[in-house]
Formats: sequence, structure tokens, C-alpha cells
Amino acid sequence: WDLEIKNYNFKLLPDIQTILRKSEWKITCVVRDDNHLAAIWPGFEDKLYGLAIDVGSTTMSIHITDLHDGEVIHSTGAMNPQIRFGEDLMSRVSYAMMNEKGDKEMCKAVRETLAHLIIESCQDAGIDKDKIMELVMVGNPIMHHLILGVSPVELGWAPFALVTNSGLEVNAYADLDLPLHTGARAYFLPCVAGHVGADAAAVVLSETPYQRDEICLIIDVGTNAEIVLGNKDRLLACSSPTGPALEGAQISSGQRAAAGAIEKVRIDKETGEPIFRVIGSDLWSNEEGFNDSIKKTGVTGICGSGIIEVIGEMMLAELMTRDGIIDGDKQENCARIVADGRTFSYILHYGDPEIRVTQADIRAIQLAKAALYAGAQLLVDKLGKRPDRIILAGAFGSHIENKYAMLLGLVPDCELDKVQSAGNAAGTGARIALLNVKARREIESVVSKIEKIETALEADFQQHFVEAMAFPHKTAAYPHLEEIVALPGFKEKSGQPSQKNDETSGRANRRRRRRV
Repeated sequence: WDLEIKNYNFKLLPDIQTILRKSEWKITCVVRDDNHLAAIWPGFEDKLYGLAIDVGSTTMSIHITDLHDGEVIHSTGAMNPQIRFGEDLMSRVSYAMMNEKGDKEMCKAVRETLAHLIIESCQDAGIDKDKIMELVMVGNPIMHHLILGVSPVELGWAPFALVTNSGLEVNAYADLDLPLHTGARAYFLPCVAGHVGADAAAVVLSETPYQRDEICLIIDVGTNAEIVLGNKDRLLACSSPTGPALEGAQISSGQRAAAGAIEKVRIDKETGEPIFRVIGSDLWSNEEGFNDSIKKTGVTGICGSGIIEVIGEMMLAELMTRDGIIDGDKQENCARIVADGRTFSYILHYGDPEIRVTQADIRAIQLAKAALYAGAQLLVDKLGKRPDRIILAGAFGSHIENKYAMLLGLVPDCELDKVQSAGNAAGTGARIALLNVKARREIESVVSKIEKIETALEADFQQHFVEAMAFPHKTAAYPHLEEIVALPGFKEKSGQPSQKNDETSGRANRRRRRRV
């Protein structure tokens, strides 16, 4: 093969002679970078695998990939066990600050779960885990640091200093304690900034805004939303602390997107009666055969896309105010609205369990969507240009309908056909980096040129956040949305109907308040 071995995996030495003799000197060598001997196997082996791993703060996923043809042969995922230390990222940083060896506990938890997923996935796929020689890891900066065994405490306050912002190669067996061949290597994509991680870099690698003329707004929706805006001339990035509400957490009947979860909702504008669909069934709840189709799962809760749609539908049916207050006056005409302490709730599903949308649920979504919008608008202000295209990445982005994303004001107004889902773009970017070493150098170069905006240090972020609490927005116009949806005249707290949310009505409302 005309390769000159210049260095080798030292742990091979004790077994080399035995392998050679038993295989009658017919062996397969795994050579990395044309000169590093990583593994020796007896006889002829023609299969080699890699893992693309996305470690999210809520969920973790791995994809076994054939390194010969790039085919994903098995995928699996699990909840991130660090949730017990804190649902959001800053809670986990606080845990590390307040508990001696807290960072080591979290590191151990995530590595043990990864090890379990690897073993389970290899068994399900019917492959030898020793044939996995290459891993690519992506994740937000806190996950990135904790997997590496680095304390995330420095990411708990400005200036949010990363331990490294470069791509990183380590030994998966020796450095990460993963149950793989001693020669397996793990590559970590570079983090963009203190709270914009390697997962955002993977999304950029997947969607290549740095090669486009049009201005792209890319939002990777998660517990910590990572946002990138720009094109081939200039790229900016920031993160927004959305929390886990958009993924179904911190919601009274919320759950992850799994069989039995309500994912789509429609509400009759006259009666306030809902119909819905659950994951695992193609039927709406009012269609014949629905109950039979969900016998195995039942209706178990509501996931992120479901909570977005039900709130959007409640808004269109005028069951809540523009400020997100469930309107108790509608009880006379809608039996689904019920008193719930000092506030009101909307009963989406009678039964066991009863599924309600509470005032606290709506507020959790408001906080999340306002943070998301504020981060995006801050980048638009900095760039001085509105996006030509909006790309929603992540599992959440692949399930939500564009209309509802716009209806709730998750993103700035845009032509709806210019809003698209990229699915698991972080996972796709990880696979690209797994299969193409040149792509690793490419994204390292791109990341070094991205302008990082720290939302915590920007005075305008709070103003954008406050204005974005209303549905879809307190001041920003949504003309493209109004072309396809008749936005209702919301009832203000005073009981007076408001006009539509455009520039003219905004001035009229301000004049009305001054006269009062």
C-alpha cells in the first residue's frame, strides 16, 4: 500500500506477536492520516464504522455510520442524565459551583450514558464495537466541557471563557473512558463562543450559510437556542436562554416527542372545542377509528409542537388576550375554560390523564419565544439586514408548522415559504465531519471568522425580549403572516378591543392610553 508507519497505538504492542502468529501473518491494519497505525485485526476485515454523536442538554443521540459509504446503519438516543443536576444549562453550572466535584459527577453521568448507548446500539445493529474507530462529537459549550472533564464554571459569568475554541482530537478510549478500541479517536468540532457551541458549528457546516449570497437566519432550537445570521460576506452568532419549554419540559402535561404525545391541535373558533393528533396515529381525535389507533399508547401528554399549536389556536379562537392571559370571560361559551386557582386553564383532553394548558404553561412558552425572538432581532440589528430565509434546525424545528412558529412570534416576520426545517442539522454536520476530514478544517476556518454577540452584555436584548412577550409581538408588524391568517382583534386587559398589530394601530393605541 506504499504507506510508511511513523507512529502507532502503543497499546497494540502486547498483542501484535500473538495476532500475527495466530493469523499466519495475514492481518488487516487500520492506518490513520497515512502514517499512524491505530489497530491490527487478524485476517481480512473490510468494515469500519464511526459514530456521529450529538450531546444535547436534554437528549443525546448517536448514529453508527459506515465509513465506506457514509450510510447510517443505526441511530439511538436517550435523555441526558444530567437533567437530575438541573434542567437548564446554568443550573448545571450552578451545581458545579456549589458542589465540590459536581463537575466530575456530571462528567461521569454523561460518559456512562454514552457508553451504554454505544453498547446498546452496536448490539442492535449487530456490529463489533471494536470496529468503531472514529467519533465526532457536537454539543453546546457546557456539554462540550463536561464530556471532556473540564469544569464549566467559567461559563457561568461574563466573559464566558471557553477552555478552547479550536477543534480537538482525543483518544475515545483513554481520554473519554468509552468502551471502544484503544485506537478509537474522537474529534470535537470547535465551539463558536461561550454559549454557542460545537453543535452550532455543525449546523453551520450542514447548512453552509458562508457559501450563500442570501441572508440566512439559522436557529437551532433547544434548551439553549443558538442563532446564526448572515451569508458569505459576514456571519454573526449568539445564544438565547430559551429553557426546555419548547421541548415539552416545564409544561404541566408536557413530555418529549414520543408515542401518545399530542403533536397537532385545532380549535373551533365558535365553540372552543379542540381536536388533536398524537404521535403514533395519523387520525384526528374526532375521526372514526382514532381510539382504536391509540389503544397501545393512549394520550399521554403534549410535546413541544403540540403546545405551540394549542396556544396558537387559542389565540386565533380569542380564548386568550394578546398578552397571553387565558380569558375567563369565555367560560360562558366554552366549557373547556375552567378556573384554576387565581387564573384559568384550558382543558385540551378529558380523561386519564387530563391534559390542560395552564396559565403557567403559556407563560413558560412566552419566556422561551421572547428569548428566541430577542436573540434573532439583536443579530438583525447588528447586521443591519433582515433575513431572506429562516432555517429552523433541531427536532423541534422539524415538527412545528411554519405558520405556528410565526403566529406565536418565535421568529421575525418572513414569507412563509422562506421558512424551512433543516431537521437534525447538528447531527448532519457531525456526519459530514465524520466522513470528511477536509470539512473539519473548513469549519474550523469558518468558526474563527464568526462574530460572537453576547446577549447578556447587550442593552437592547432586554427591550427586544419585553416587546416579544406578546403574541405574535407587541410592536413588530407581521404582514406576511396576515396574508394567510386573519389575526383577531385581541381584547386588552381593560376590556376594550384592540386593533390589529400594525404601525397605524400601534399609534392609535398609544394615543388612546395618553388620553386616558
